[in-house]
Amino acid sequence: MDAMSTPIPPVPDDVRLVVTDMDGTLLDAAKRIPDSLWPLLDDLGRRGIVFSPASGRQAATLIHQLGHAVPGLVVIAENGSVVARDGEVLNVVHLDMAAVKAVLARARGLAAEGSADIGVVLCAPDRAYIERSDDAFLEQVSPYYYAHEVVDDLSRVDADFVKVAVYDFGGIETVTAPEIMAIDGAMEVVVSGEHWLDVMAPGVDKAVAVRAVQQRLGISPAQTMVFGDYLNDLAMLDTADWSYAMANAHPRILAAARHLAPSNEEDGVVRTVRAALGSPDMS
Repeated sequence: MDAMSTPIPPVPDDVRLVVTDMDGTLLDAAKRIPDSLWPLLDDLGRRGIVFSPASGRQAATLIHQLGHAVPGLVVIAENGSVVARDGEVLNVVHLDMAAVKAVLARARGLAAEGSADIGVVLCAPDRAYIERSDDAFLEQVSPYYYAHEVVDDLSRVDADFVKVAVYDFGGIETVTAPEIMAIDGAMEVVVSGEHWLDVMAPGVDKAVAVRAVQQRLGISPAQTMVFGDYLNDLAMLDTADWSYAMANAHPRILAAARHLAPSNEEDGVVRTVRAALGSPDMS
């Protein structure tokens, strides 16, 4: 069904939290924030509704993109490993170092044997570290990790990590994802995009982070709208009575969400929130 012709159901007047994934959801295919978002954020602020990006991106990236326009911005970063508000970190869940080393070793092995063209990102709460520095890889890393540092050897970085991200130029699900998922260790593995895989501590995902935000702010699932498009958004759909799959979403997201929103190329998040809240188009 064409999402443009799909009716957007109304939501209660007391919606207090809007949570959205970024890539493939809020952002267009060129990874741009729609111009129509800024007046919507002003409107949400006037209504006292909290806006929260929930992403595999790092906190520094999300704050850089949105923090200037959203007082009280609640950031759910690194797929739920980091939660921050107004730049203050509220919660951090670190990944066991043994898991970090195991994933790094397996990824390096796949690259060395020529099974996959991949690069690894080690994510600390405040910055990301990479050892692959070619332009092709940097082009993929930079949009997601605003604060990143190139090092000679990832295994020698002295930091506490919240996530390991692996990028596969050939597509993550065929070779790399099964290999990483087969590692025996304390970790949560999610496919976060066509080319990306993320590894976090056990039990960490966007859903856990959204529930923590709801509890901290006294907001119920009935007062929450959630938007997503890919598998790392699957769990958080259950945190809201008003869950939306983008029209361009993965089939499992389309099946799990309660409602359908227009695609990310059609400003689906902004259009749905405006229609749902009955607010005028201010774009």
